[in-house]
Amino acid sequence: MIAKQKPSDLARRTAQRMAKRRVVDAFRRDTFTLPRPAARAKAREIFDRFPKAAYMTEIEHWRELPGDVIEFTMRRLPSAD
Repeated sequence: MIAKQKPSDLARRTAQRMAKRRVVDAFRRDTFTLPRPAARAKAREIFDRFPKAAYMTEIEHWRELPGDVIEFTMRRLPSAD
């Protein structure tokens, strides 16, 4: 017979998986929530400061929020060798 699972069981399993992922994943992530023009400027600033060729910089995730606000996550390696 399978034991009934609780939401806390799911939360614990998810936290364990995320902890393992953090150890393996060497990327640094920064999330920003800005108006569209400022979001574009911020993304350009990060790409200029951390070039894709050296830092593997990319916009990992983005979404549009009400009021023409953009939330986005930039991913990059912490240093270039």
